[in-house]
Amino acid sequence: MSSQNKTLKATEELALQTLMLFQVGTGTLANILLFVHNFSPIFTGSQLRPTQVIVTNLAVANVFILLVIAFPFNVMVFVKKNPYTNLQCKTGYFIHMVARSTNMCSTCVLSIHQFLTLVPGHWGRLMPRGRAPNALSYSCYSCWLFSVLNNVYIPIKVSDSQSTGNDTHNQGKWVCSTSGFNEGFVFLRFSHDATFISIMVWTSVSMVLLLHRHHQRTQHILTANQNHRGHAETRAAHTILMLVVTFVGLYLLNFIFVIFHTFLMDSRIWLRHVNEVLTAGFPTISPFLLIFRDPKDPCSVLFNC
Repeated sequence: MSSQNKTLKATEELALQTLMLFQVGTGTLANILLFVHNFSPIFTGSQLRPTQVIVTNLAVANVFILLVIAFPFNVMVFVKKNPYTNLQCKTGYFIHMVARSTNMCSTCVLSIHQFLTLVPGHWGRLMPRGRAPNALSYSCYSCWLFSVLNNVYIPIKVSDSQSTGNDTHNQGKWVCSTSGFNEGFVFLRFSHDATFISIMVWTSVSMVLLLHRHHQRTQHILTANQNHRGHAETRAAHTILMLVVTFVGLYLLNFIFVIFHTFLMDSRIWLRHVNEVLTAGFPTISPFLLIFRDPKDPCSVLFNC
């Protein structure tokens, strides 16, 4: 029976690592295409649109998350693995948390920008038309700076992999030690995530209500040109809503598995791989949403259609 359990656990781990390898490969390629597509106007002397500024930063953060989750050990299923060193734990955990925070912040900025674009009147003028790219560039840079400062304590609190002592298979050597985190750091992390998610949910609900009222008021009076513009703005808003729903849904699932990971030590390695698959979910899905929901044409990411 013990041999069957070991074989089943090995099969589950191989399947999860293979899925993660697929996520990393497709997600990284999609994010690179998304970055090149949105950053390419710089090479022709054109100014980036506000959404292009945000999306390029989001793509970079996505790539960092995927590569840190994947390498050097997690998805190398056919290579003999060694325990994590102290430097690998500190560096990998720090880069992952900075990219994760920037990913969340950039998605939040994108939802705020789309909301302000849709809002008419006084609130809509809060986003200056001519200076919007510069303002959003500063916002994205601020996301990176804020993420670095918010996680500067991580190299002090994280140490190299340690055995838990209770695990007969010595699986603890594959897990970096985060015993230095206390309740205060956990509360700060939860407050950080709750703040950004609350803003995303608020802007998303506001956009849904605004689009519903706007559609009811103008569906009989729009001209063909106005209808085309309204359709483009509505499509863009729907894309942001899909991004937010995907992010929040995967975050909640990941949060649930983190709780199980904390209290169920016997399934620690299996749950850790599930957490990594869920963490890589949004960086993998989001570029495909942005590519295939492109207002012009999805193939414009690859070709000049």
